[in-house]
Amino acid sequence: MNGKIFKKINHEAVAGYLFILPNFIGFLIFTSLPVVASLVLSFCKWDLFTPLPEFVGLSNFIGLFGFHFKDGYVFQSFWYYCSFWRYLIPNDPEFWYFLYNTIFFMIGIPLSMAGSLFLALVMNRKIKGITFFRTIFFLPTISSVVAICLLWRWIFNTNYGLLNVLLSKVGLPGLPWLNSTLLAKPSLILMGLWICIGGFNMLLYLAALQGIPQYLFEAADIDGANAWQKFKHIIVPMISPATFFIFIMSIISGFQGGFQNAYLMTRGGPAGSTTTLEYYIYSNAFTWHHMGYASAISWFLFVIIFGVTMLNWKYGGKKVHY
Repeated sequence: MNGKIFKKINHEAVAGYLFILPNFIGFLIFTSLPVVASLVLSFCKWDLFTPLPEFVGLSNFIGLFGFHFKDGYVFQSFWYYCSFWRYLIPNDPEFWYFLYNTIFFMIGIPLSMAGSLFLALVMNRKIKGITFFRTIFFLPTISSVVAICLLWRWIFNTNYGLLNVLLSKVGLPGLPWLNSTLLAKPSLILMGLWICIGGFNMLLYLAALQGIPQYLFEAADIDGANAWQKFKHIIVPMISPATFFIFIMSIISGFQGGFQNAYLMTRGGPAGSTTTLEYYIYSNAFTWHHMGYASAISWFLFVIIFGVTMLNWKYGGKKVHY
């Protein structure tokens, strides 16, 4: 009897392994091996055309994080020694500028989360046709990125764009939305908000709101709580797991994102003001054929994302109500 049960369990285990085998092979070929290869390439120099990469040790990382003194800098006094940092120049100043751009674009994360929560509160009402409105707000998320970027390029167009036409109607001059280093980043953030507010974050908040027990609101009504008190003391704590998850995933997406919108809208310009680290990795790898340097930037990005995620889990997780 025990032998039959063991054989049955063994056959079920074999069947389970066979079912996950295609996915495991795909993960191994298309994810694990490329990750290991990029780690090896980060210590090499390779232009995609030479047969074998050339091992260069830490040169890629030194070029990425290293600094050098300005030409003509000479130690003259103790004051010069104390202010030596003023004369340091990064080996790759573009990398630090594009890191700043990447972090700047993440200003949109709290705005997007707040907008998604507000929209979820509105969409949580039991009114006729609410499913239609939920679908309408979700459409930008599943629409073609190319189509959306073409639409917003027309909206931001300096000569005949919708925004400048509206400004002219109220007597204000048009603005170079995508042609100004000052306005290009806020313009892309605005477009990102339009795409994301009604997307998956709204659905997660909507699911969290519908999971709140109704007796909590009934008890609050008995105690005479107003709408703000219900929101602060019931809704915010009860949806904190969803907020925590959305925040972590948004931070990860923020560090990894920025390529599609910048490539289709501005080509990283003007003057690199919309180029992110993801765009810089792409340019190094497939435009300038610096595969080793691109791999080094990728691993730096991995360390940053891993570190920020661990900090969020350590300190942000304490504020989550389970």
